[in-house]
Amino acid sequence: MKKKSAVGAAIIFALTLLFVTACGQQSDTANKPADNSAAPADKQLKVGVVQIVEHPALDAAREGFLAQMAKNGFEKDKQVVYDIKSAQGNMDTALSIVQKFKGDQVDLILAIATPTAQAAIQTTQDIPVVFTAVTDPVEAGLVKSMDKPEGNATGTTDMNPIKEQLELLKEIKPDAKAVGVIYNSGEINSKVQVDVAKAASAELGLTIEEASISNPTEVKQAAEAMIGKVQAFYVPTDNMVVSSIAAILTVAEEHKIPVIAGEENSVKSGAIATYGIDYGKLGEQTADMATKILKDGAKPAEMPVEKQAEMKLVINSKAAEKMGVTLPQALLDRADEVVSQ
Repeated sequence: MKKKSAVGAAIIFALTLLFVTACGQQSDTANKPADNSAAPADKQLKVGVVQIVEHPALDAAREGFLAQMAKNGFEKDKQVVYDIKSAQGNMDTALSIVQKFKGDQVDLILAIATPTAQAAIQTTQDIPVVFTAVTDPVEAGLVKSMDKPEGNATGTTDMNPIKEQLELLKEIKPDAKAVGVIYNSGEINSKVQVDVAKAASAELGLTIEEASISNPTEVKQAAEAMIGKVQAFYVPTDNMVVSSIAAILTVAEEHKIPVIAGEENSVKSGAIATYGIDYGKLGEQTADMATKILKDGAKPAEMPVEKQAEMKLVINSKAAEKMGVTLPQALLDRADEVVSQ
């Protein structure tokens, strides 16, 4: 009987030990996050940044984004690591860059300009994409609608107040009848702007003389071909043309033809004036959207595309002098910024 009692006691002890161990394991499991739970707050995030080409406007959007992200608690090389790449104007390069981001399993992609945003959504439907400096996200196929994107991408648009910019041109050059517009035929943003300019010009008694190009070396030739046909140039936010704006300015200064631009960095480069957005602030606005995704778990599909509410009148008085234009004092008085360079 004693032997049986000892065996029974051993069995009870073993069962008790097994029960306690199992309970401990269940307790540990309960305290661990599920596989699909949010990442720990101290996790270092990875953000891939792809820019179609380097020029002042897009650079300003990028720097505005990075600065605002730091203000929002994402300090570079601490809370977040950036992989910043330029596609150098090449769509195949943009696709290759985004494919690398996908392989690196970045937490978010910032796509600067339409072609890189298109490359991003073609490559991944799982990684959140925020875009900036995109004129018409719907026409470019990035979102279903401005209010409800529905996919993995959202961001900010840089659609300019083109009619108001052409009105500005009329104020500077009242006798202008024909306006030259050079644009990259392969960029949907640019075609959209040309179509808007045509519609607006008809209301203002202007006609648009357009010239499409396919590479930067054609910009100067296109501008020279318009001499004698136009009384002004309008430079839209076309990445290829803006990166080669010096070629247009050279022709314009030689022939005393005023140049109105779609954004302020082109004015600071030598165009006479613009009424438009601030790309640095647009980048900051895009960073706030990225923060909602990374911190709060917001879904791009449910985040409306945003635009900049405030526009800015920027005038380059030195450029006006070089192009033989006397600026109305009333225009100078109401400018938000007057530069002389």
